[in-house]
Amino acid sequence: DLTTKINYRISDRDRLYLSGYFGRDVFNFANEDNGFAVKIPWGNATTSLRWNHLFNDKLFMNTSLIFSDYRFEFNISQQDFELRIFSGINDWNTKVDFLYQPNQRHTVKFGLNYTFHEFTPGNATGRSGDVVFEPDEIFKQYSNEGALYLSDDFEVTDLLKIHAGLRYSSFQHNGYISFRDYIKNDLTGNKDNYRHIEPRLSIRYKLSPTSSLKAAYTQNYQYIHLASTSSVSLPTDLWVPSSSAIEPKFADQYALGYFRNLNDNMYETSVEAYYKEMSNLIEYKEGELPEDNTNSSSDDSFTFGNGDSYGVEFLIKKTKGRTTGWIGYTLSKTTRYFNDVNNGEAFPAKYDRRHDLSITATHKLSDKWSVSSVFVYATGNSITLPTERYLIGDNIYTEYTSRNGFRMEPYHRLDLSATYTPKKRKKYQSSWNFSIYNLYSRKNPYFIYFALEGQGQDGEGNIQEGNLTPKAYQVSIFPILPSITWNFNF
Repeated sequence: DLTTKINYRISDRDRLYLSGYFGRDVFNFANEDNGFAVKIPWGNATTSLRWNHLFNDKLFMNTSLIFSDYRFEFNISQQDFELRIFSGINDWNTKVDFLYQPNQRHTVKFGLNYTFHEFTPGNATGRSGDVVFEPDEIFKQYSNEGALYLSDDFEVTDLLKIHAGLRYSSFQHNGYISFRDYIKNDLTGNKDNYRHIEPRLSIRYKLSPTSSLKAAYTQNYQYIHLASTSSVSLPTDLWVPSSSAIEPKFADQYALGYFRNLNDNMYETSVEAYYKEMSNLIEYKEGELPEDNTNSSSDDSFTFGNGDSYGVEFLIKKTKGRTTGWIGYTLSKTTRYFNDVNNGEAFPAKYDRRHDLSITATHKLSDKWSVSSVFVYATGNSITLPTERYLIGDNIYTEYTSRNGFRMEPYHRLDLSATYTPKKRKKYQSSWNFSIYNLYSRKNPYFIYFALEGQGQDGEGNIQEGNLTPKAYQVSIFPILPSITWNFNF
């Protein structure tokens, strides 16, 4: 990973910021005993140029030009079968944001942005025995997305504060577009064009100097969809744009919370409940996989439905003293409703998290030494696993659990660290951090795959005789990892 930033001061009213981030990760796993191997490289590269201009003491502007490049690849091989899926998104984004503050009680934000998306939603190459599949060219899709927004933070009284916002968003799919084409498509009712109004409102009311109530309502449209494969626990999720066949996701979200500070603001506590109702969600059809309909539009691979998510979040945070930290816990449930999936019965979302707990603590031993710890716990992902495979004639059939009917093992780990900060030198300041990640070396599940054992492994068995024995294998990463870090600035 590389992060860099340059700040150039043009004048008292103008500054330029050039920043960039470049990161790549590669995951490799191979089991020679059963001939299974997987390689998953992915990463992001982004750079931005921002101009900050101060008109006066009440109004300033940020103008940004941003480019981002996301790449994901999935390679799997098992005996004489190989498959490679690669996808990505390139974004060219420009936005102008204004902040106007007429007085201390009133803050207005407004602006606009435009993004040109270039999708590589899912291209595949593969081999099965001596048969090789490779496309003649890489399939791509193009989309235009824009928005105008206005928001207002207004302290009506010392007790009442209101935040109100309105966002107008637009999305056009399938190619480059000029203003003339945009108007023409609008008049002809082109279904690849979407335009929506997204309101939001939040209210905070102080019950006392140390407690308050907050309520919020938000409407959101999302034009880019994450297509998750529940029957494969490997990370094969792909991003696809809205189109004439895939409508944007829509969500209504409600939230209500109570916040209170205790012991002269030493402790911050809160409890917040939320409910989200979603429509136009996408799922792969029964029997469809990411490698199907690759190198072309994958719209026909999806079916559409609704969902909801609700939960309660608890937080207690200590902000003062030699020992600081927080405890946060969320109890939630996310459900999907699809007429054409799971026989029309409700099922949990792949990333449904019933329990999510985090505990952090930092203790300052002296001016030079401090120690800290982090513990996290989360319910495992829900996936769809095969339960049996059988032969009818010359065709192999596989039966699965109900959609997302199997829950992977929960994720949890404990991290410890100590930081030593010596006296500041004339030219630089430095510190040393000694840490242990995953102290008890918990084998958290990353994915599950199936392979043959016994006779099927050495090629002596076959499915006709019923002597192939598949076995599920869990792959875990990041065991106990000690590390030493030297931080310095000058």
